[in-house]
Amino acid sequence: MRLSVAFRYAHRSQSSIRRSRAGVKVLNPASRFIPDNSAVSCLWVRESSTGGTTETVASFKSHPRKNDGPLYESAVGDIVQRSTEELQVIKETNPGLKPTLAIIQAGEDDALLEVNKKMAGKIGLNVMQICLPRQCIEEEVIEEILRLNEDPRVHGIFLHLPQSFLSKSVRNAIKPQKDVDGVSDLNVGRVVLGDQRGGFASPVAGAVLELLARHDAPLAGRMAVLVGVEGPLKATLQFLLQNNGMMVQTCQWSSKHLQKRIMDSDVVVLVETGHKSFPPTWLRPGVAVINLSSALMEEHPDSWEHRAEAESGARVGPLSAALRMQHVVRSSRRRIQAHQYQPWRLHPLKLQPLSPVPSDIEISRAQTPKPISRLAQEIGLLPEELEAYGNTKAKVHLSLLNRLQHQPNGKYVLVAGITPTPLGEGKSTVTIGLVQALSAHLKLNSFACLRQPSQGPTFGVKGGAAGGGYAQVIPMEEFNLHLTGDIHAITAANNLVAAAIDARILHEATQSDKALYSRLVPSINGVRRFSPIQMARLQRLGINKSDPSDLTPEEVKAFVRLDLDPEKVTWQRVVDTNDRFLRKITVGQANTEKGHSRQTQFDIAVASEIMAILALTDGLADMRARLGRMVVGSSRNGQPITADDLGVTGALAVLMKDAIKPTLMQTLEGTPVFVHAGPFANIAHGNSSVLADKLALKLVGEEGYVVTEAGFGADIGMEKFFNIKCRTSGLRPDVVVLVATVRALKMHGGGPNVTAGVPLPKEYINENLQLVADGCSNLKKQIQIAHLFGVPVVVALNVFKTDTQAEIDLVCRIAEASGASAAVQCHHWSRGGRGSVELAQAVKEVASQKNSFQFLYNLQDSIVEKIRTIAQKVYGADDIELSPEAQAKIDYYNQQGFGALPICMAKTHLSLSHMPEKKGVPTNFILPVRDIRASIGAGFIYPLVGTMSTMPGLPTRPCFYDIDLDPVTEEIKGLF
Repeated sequence: MRLSVAFRYAHRSQSSIRRSRAGVKVLNPASRFIPDNSAVSCLWVRESSTGGTTETVASFKSHPRKNDGPLYESAVGDIVQRSTEELQVIKETNPGLKPTLAIIQAGEDDALLEVNKKMAGKIGLNVMQICLPRQCIEEEVIEEILRLNEDPRVHGIFLHLPQSFLSKSVRNAIKPQKDVDGVSDLNVGRVVLGDQRGGFASPVAGAVLELLARHDAPLAGRMAVLVGVEGPLKATLQFLLQNNGMMVQTCQWSSKHLQKRIMDSDVVVLVETGHKSFPPTWLRPGVAVINLSSALMEEHPDSWEHRAEAESGARVGPLSAALRMQHVVRSSRRRIQAHQYQPWRLHPLKLQPLSPVPSDIEISRAQTPKPISRLAQEIGLLPEELEAYGNTKAKVHLSLLNRLQHQPNGKYVLVAGITPTPLGEGKSTVTIGLVQALSAHLKLNSFACLRQPSQGPTFGVKGGAAGGGYAQVIPMEEFNLHLTGDIHAITAANNLVAAAIDARILHEATQSDKALYSRLVPSINGVRRFSPIQMARLQRLGINKSDPSDLTPEEVKAFVRLDLDPEKVTWQRVVDTNDRFLRKITVGQANTEKGHSRQTQFDIAVASEIMAILALTDGLADMRARLGRMVVGSSRNGQPITADDLGVTGALAVLMKDAIKPTLMQTLEGTPVFVHAGPFANIAHGNSSVLADKLALKLVGEEGYVVTEAGFGADIGMEKFFNIKCRTSGLRPDVVVLVATVRALKMHGGGPNVTAGVPLPKEYINENLQLVADGCSNLKKQIQIAHLFGVPVVVALNVFKTDTQAEIDLVCRIAEASGASAAVQCHHWSRGGRGSVELAQAVKEVASQKNSFQFLYNLQDSIVEKIRTIAQKVYGADDIELSPEAQAKIDYYNQQGFGALPICMAKTHLSLSHMPEKKGVPTNFILPVRDIRASIGAGFIYPLVGTMSTMPGLPTRPCFYDIDLDPVTEEIKGLF
């Protein structure tokens, strides 16, 4: 830490010399022999011009003559000027920044605070003083340090404590990046290694180097002795002096070698430990004596009050304070630099595929995932942005969006599919294989964004959704089961609303207005007041009063009575299990509910509007507002009743505050994945969260790729991705990857039905080019749907072992002839990312081209016209048919002002039409709309087409027959 400064002789006044035949006493800054407002901490010894006797010459902090001030004042001035200029440069791009130094001390030492405040004020810094009791214990100091470590306002921590307080545990509790006094082992170690680029050396040691650097004599080859210097300061000083070419010895005051060490030295650096002295004859001519005592905390509490006089004129003290402030400025600069976008340093995991391919869970278990903190560091996340859930998954804080708000987005890739079989066609597997190819093999930044799977299908028919084969998210059992509890949070929030609805109906039916009012606005300690959410309801009612006693009886009635019609409650309870017997239930049958029973139902948890809100929100404030807007039913006079009216919005936000953060996981090849939200595509909009996509687009950088997946076929998930998700997010896709399989195309070409759990018919195992060719009509239609939105298509043929090369080549030829920019075969299931390199190259090429993205309809179109547009242009219907109930709902929603919302069609995923048995490209049909509902909080209208169930049922043989736990190893068996 050699500071580059101009140096000059200090003015030396012989009036400060105290001669004594008994010896030379190391001068105390507070000594009565020193003139007022003066102090000695650096002594230069020289030959007398009159006779060869040795005299000690001291410099003072007095009023210097122009251009002839004391040595240390020049050093302090230069450091202050450099720090001020550096801070001004930082503030040009961060105008609100004011770096802060936190000082922890035992007892009240206002003199120290004033010295540091004065120095900080010159530069433009803040100083925060934390005074602990003089008899505080180690745990109290550490507790305060840990609190300051996490305070983003604090850029430096200074422990102004006696040496006995500075234990290894205390010193190492400070984050190295805030350790501006260089006392932690890591920062001392950096000094020892000669690498201080990311750390700090002791400012006291720096002050010594600064003073010596301003002396005429070169340091190289000189001998220095450190007397009474201990701890981290000793190590730092020793190595800093050695790095400047000096030879260094250390010595205690009590050492019998003290005289020899001093007499052999050109520089004496000492710390007083009492009234110590040595004869003047020990100091040879030209020696520099530097006393550090004024810059260090006294060991004995009784002497602390006397530090004011000492510090007022000490040289090493103010000089070290100036260097400490310089460290605070540099700490703030480093923090800003660390908060800027960081290039990735991703280290993929090696993959060695086996043949035959083992089960998904065996493959997952054979790979050791990286610690999630390591993956986060590799992709540029800060430690404070990560909230670990074990070693393999973590929540990522939304503050990342603010930190990288000026970072350009990467390329946006959507994975969709043709109309699937009941087995699924591998969109998740393609998504994972693609990002593994992009990052692990092409060395491009990429992020996969997936939905969290519902436990209904996991234990039902479909199984998990982590991908498959050598293209998986790991650990797959954690991905497929509870993950970080988001769906449980949604379930709790949803059912809290349901409980609030029935409780409110009961209480309004059994109490007078006065009784309701006294309970809703109770007197607490003789004071009645409205809660904030109640004040908001009063404002919506047009009642501009804040004192509960001021309301008239009519206003009280309007306030307390929602008058919810039990027959018009639209909110359902949810559970994350396939349970067909909850499709219709009766609640309120116990005697305690006084006969207020009603029929209702359960939906599966991922069908909750709260799930849709989670997937579409852009932050906590927006989520809370959306939760408040959720319509749960209608009053008897036809007015919509919201969660805000129930007074439950704040509680819902509390339940969802962690669920709003995307979960970070990794693929088999160690590339990053966000898992967040999980709405079904047939009964909701079927896409992962806007927030996950936005975070990932910032993290990958301008040249990176975010690959997100839309549920089911392109007619379902992709259409909603464009018309709903992209409207909400403001994001625009660069390319669509359309997933197809030979088996699904054979089904669309007239092949027999495919049933989960039943062996495939021979048509799907043997080569049949005619079935494939006929089924490609569905593929061609899905390509056309993507082109409706102006987005180019790359077809990814997910290859199965039963596919023949002739079938594969046929599909690729037809796809390209139908308008696909490229069509490639993919072998990621059996080979991992290496099997999707050709797909990754095609995506890279096509995504680099400009496209003309557009929405399918205008929001200002009528609800009927928006539904008709989707039915005719996407599904291929001739027209739509509205039931009387649907038409009545449309009239009601228009009346309430909901007509400008986008449309989210609830339709079977097994056909382009509303008829699951109609494969290929059905024509000549009318799309029946039997009902229309509104998710006002999520922000869309959803028509129900045909018969759609929001609660799946279990088959004869569910997946749970194969799932088990080894009680010894705790390993899960049977998941797929």
